[in-house]
Amino acid sequence: MFEQLDLFGGSTRSEPYTVSQLTGQISRLIEDDPTLSDLWIEGEVSNFSRASSGHCYFTLKDAGSQVGCVMWRSAASRQDYLPAGGDLVLAHGRVGVYEAGGRYQLYVDRIRPAGVGNLYLEFEQLKARLEAEGLFAPERKRPLPPLPHCIGVVTSPAAAALRDILNVLGRRYPLAEVLLAPTPVQGDTAPPQIVAALEALNEWGDVDVIIVARGGGSLEDLWAFNDERVARAIAASRTSVICGVGHETDFSLADFAADVRAPTPSAAAELVAPDQAELCAHVAKLTGALATMTQGIVEERRWGLAEMMRALRHLSPAAQLAQARQRVDDLLGRAEAAVRYSLTLRCERLNGVMGQLAGVSPLGTLERGYAIVRHREAGDVVRSVERVAPGDALTVRVADGEFEAEAK
Repeated sequence: MFEQLDLFGGSTRSEPYTVSQLTGQISRLIEDDPTLSDLWIEGEVSNFSRASSGHCYFTLKDAGSQVGCVMWRSAASRQDYLPAGGDLVLAHGRVGVYEAGGRYQLYVDRIRPAGVGNLYLEFEQLKARLEAEGLFAPERKRPLPPLPHCIGVVTSPAAAALRDILNVLGRRYPLAEVLLAPTPVQGDTAPPQIVAALEALNEWGDVDVIIVARGGGSLEDLWAFNDERVARAIAASRTSVICGVGHETDFSLADFAADVRAPTPSAAAELVAPDQAELCAHVAKLTGALATMTQGIVEERRWGLAEMMRALRHLSPAAQLAQARQRVDDLLGRAEAAVRYSLTLRCERLNGVMGQLAGVSPLGTLERGYAIVRHREAGDVVRSVERVAPGDALTVRVADGEFEAEAK
């Protein structure tokens, strides 16, 4: 056993430290120092990388030294700005020890470009205050209209952003009317004029959506869109607002206050206007579907109509009348046949009776040469010679007629 100087307590101990014990003791000393738990460090970024996990690793250095830095994914996702190699930045965080590697490093939770100073801090403070008020709350965001008829644009008439917007709208959706509310987009006089342009478009009444746009630039160039008045005017707009200010990596308070944020003015125009080619294809698809559906409905109705017509023919009075007419014809035919049959029977019976009658008829007797004699005036038949006196006028009936005679 031997004695050694205890660097951390000023006392000696007889047992040696392990490497892990030494590293842990240093880690506790650093973490217990309040100065090292909340500090800003300025330096140049080198070896910046972002792992697949989303965590960022880089080094901050100056002319005399360097320190390793870590920014966890949760902190990186909240950043509007992430540095690249060679950037001069201000990093905020705490100093800690990576015990497995035996080295101290800075755990960064915020980072911003160096040199911005109070301007960037002012942006962060104003953003936090407006966010706490609910000005950026997702539930107050409104959807963009799918087919806008009139698109309002708030930007400088001389800006390239306006030309980009008009080119995109002319190519994608030439049906829309574009209404420009001109305003400066940079400088101290820009914020109140941007607010006035927004209010003018809201008062116009026929504007379906508003694009607030400006090209890229430095934080100072874009500062008009970090003005509290502009952010509140965008949030208070009765018409949906899409903000396309700066480039993809630029974020302003106007972006957070708008209903939709676009990375560039051209992207804002693409988001606000549908593509006419896609609309035509969609209309053609709907037309085909409508024609198919209409044809199906017509066929179904035609089949139903045919069924109803068959049922109507079955129940029609004309059909019933035809049945009755045929029944009458059938009955008439049967009646005629019955009458003919009855008449035939009666004729045959009459012929039989006539035959019988002919057998006993006086006419038959007359045919055999006999005659019937009547008194002409009295008309009685002379049955005896005693009933005839000379000179009586008589009528003699023979088989083929009568003649007159006088008794002698």
